[in-house]
Amino acid sequence: MALTVISAFAFGSGALFAKPVYGAGVDWFTLMTWRFTFGAALSWVWVTTRPRRRGAARALDRRAILVAVALGVLYTGNSSTYFAGLETVPASLAALIVYVYPAIVAVLALRFGRRLEGRRAWGALGLAMIGVVFAIGTIDAAHMPPPSGLLLMAASPLIYSVWIVLSARLAGERRSGVGSAEVGGADPIAAGAVMMTATATAFWLAGLALGRPILPAQVPAGAWGGIVGIGVVSTFIAIQAFYAGAHRIGAARASLVSTVEPIWTIVLAGILFGERLGPLQLVGGALILAGVVIAQTQPGAANASELRIADE
Repeated sequence: MALTVISAFAFGSGALFAKPVYGAGVDWFTLMTWRFTFGAALSWVWVTTRPRRRGAARALDRRAILVAVALGVLYTGNSSTYFAGLETVPASLAALIVYVYPAIVAVLALRFGRRLEGRRAWGALGLAMIGVVFAIGTIDAAHMPPPSGLLLMAASPLIYSVWIVLSARLAGERRSGVGSAEVGGADPIAAGAVMMTATATAFWLAGLALGRPILPAQVPAGAWGGIVGIGVVSTFIAIQAFYAGAHRIGAARASLVSTVEPIWTIVLAGILFGERLGPLQLVGGALILAGVVIAQTQPGAANASELRIADE
């Protein structure tokens, strides 16, 4: 749970690092390329610091590596839609829209992960979606972000939810429990390094093919502080901590713990950028968080899961 909270704060800081980078004239594609370059490099440094981690990296079989690479490529969709949308959507509003993902993860976990029993996940998802409507529909027309930015921001949690569930399965999560000696699964630190390397490689190849300004000499000096910050805090720390947390407590529960993320982002966006949400937008945010909590607190679900694992 502590790892997941650290991850939530780190992810929630991404929008705050990105806004000054955009102000320096750097677009989202260049930011993403260097974000994952720093994240992947630090992940491999982290892997090499301990013999156990080096051994875990060498122990990854071909299937685990291929799955991790595929997940890394999939993650380009999540990060691209979020940070492209962030060019026109305020950071505080973006946090509310994206935060429908824990409810989606709860629904997916009913089939693919450590399931949350009962039907309330569906009702909770509907409640969270109503919250998103409140959050978006009450924006003053003069301050409404363009539809393209809102669509990009809405696509991000869908892609991210799929990534979370699939990465948790790579780490060994099944409907009977999370990664363990019995369940098996790839080491989260080593797999995370492979995934971030694949994501960085995908951005570099696409950037060079499309002629995007991604070379160091093409990046303004004033943007490097934010780029390094998002690479270290919101990529290396955020992804590795979340993946390690989900490996221990399951994807759905990790997503629940992550509900502190939008609160963190909204508070800091208000302090740093003067962004403010209206009363109905705050109600929308409360509905989103309520839906997430309801989706993942089915009475007796935890006990049932624990009894199944004990019986096995």
